[in-house]
Amino acid sequence: MAVLSSAKRVLPCASAGGVSGGLRALLGTDGGGRSLLPSRWKSSLPQLDPVDRSDEESGGDIDWDNLGFGLTPTDYMYVMRCSREEGGFSRGELARYGNIELSPSSGVLNYGQGLFEGLKAYRRSDGAGYMLFRPEENARRMQHGAGRMCMPSPSVEQFVHAVKQTVLANRRWVPPQGKGALYIRPLLIGSGAILGLAPAPEYTFMIYAAPVGTYFKEGMAAINLLVEEEIHRAMPGGTGGVKTISNYAPVLKPQMDAKSKGFADVLYLDAVHKRYVEEASSCNLFVVKGGAVATPATTAGTILPGVTRRSIIELARDDGYQVEERLVSIDDLVGADEVFCTGTAVGVTPVSTITYQGTRHEFRTGEDTLSRKLYTTLTSIQMGLAEDKKGWTVAID
Repeated sequence: MAVLSSAKRVLPCASAGGVSGGLRALLGTDGGGRSLLPSRWKSSLPQLDPVDRSDEESGGDIDWDNLGFGLTPTDYMYVMRCSREEGGFSRGELARYGNIELSPSSGVLNYGQGLFEGLKAYRRSDGAGYMLFRPEENARRMQHGAGRMCMPSPSVEQFVHAVKQTVLANRRWVPPQGKGALYIRPLLIGSGAILGLAPAPEYTFMIYAAPVGTYFKEGMAAINLLVEEEIHRAMPGGTGGVKTISNYAPVLKPQMDAKSKGFADVLYLDAVHKRYVEEASSCNLFVVKGGAVATPATTAGTILPGVTRRSIIELARDDGYQVEERLVSIDDLVGADEVFCTGTAVGVTPVSTITYQGTRHEFRTGEDTLSRKLYTTLTSIQMGLAEDKKGWTVAID
């Protein structure tokens, strides 16, 4: 009773005419006693800045030569919503980049019901627009992941349209050619409120963007990796093969531990046999031995099927290399001539050394390597410097 009495004392009193303004504010009700909580807890969009900067061509006071891979807030983001009852997304809109509001009981905050993608826009050399690289593949990967996570997803057409709108609205943030790219981050989250373990009742698809340079602090130089033996990124039957947000926080500890020892990233082994290489924290892996190239197969569902990975496989085969998607053992790895990583963020990054069980293994790097050749071929297509014979690029004018 003492606790109840104490609670009563801090509440505003009800007047004879009804609930006082203070109590209405505390309880979240309007003058008629109707709850304001549902509307308050719905995701809200930031308001557009009165100054429209979407036609400006310069990103302001940015040192394009030293971008790195960090968050530079840009001007606009794209937002689209739907409920489970609607069954699909309809029409989205651009809004000023800024914070969003979510219910504390939203599906993404409580149960990690969310996916993300990553792709880049490049400025054309002739200044006549921008280039996207295989955005429809990112859209299809998001659709696949959404099925695994019990979420509706945008159509391929909706996804690509939203990406284009985001790039055009933030065009002044696209780096000069050769200085970097506009990194585009689509997100699909369970934004609706849910208490019990179940799919959220509402979903939000949004895209933001930021200008970026190289991902690793080493820049274009070769990196050093550490093989992690105790912590595993994924397991059979899990979600390692989809780009769900819940795959990434668990790798932060081994990644930070490795970086504290001077390594750029961690390589993970399979969770069953602990002898087959899977991938790094945020990129796929390739090994080269003689004229043969191997990359861990994605069929077990523990490895993310990267868009860059798939493109590199095709380009290497076009160049006459035998490329196998198979189990890659730790023996295959340490015995390789050359090792490199691929991903949207990292591009094609050569690996200088890999440390396993205290032994440091060195690999070939430099201008005459396959990774350098594939990097040049890939980036030339992405930036419109070479003919796109495969129809991979999408122009934005």
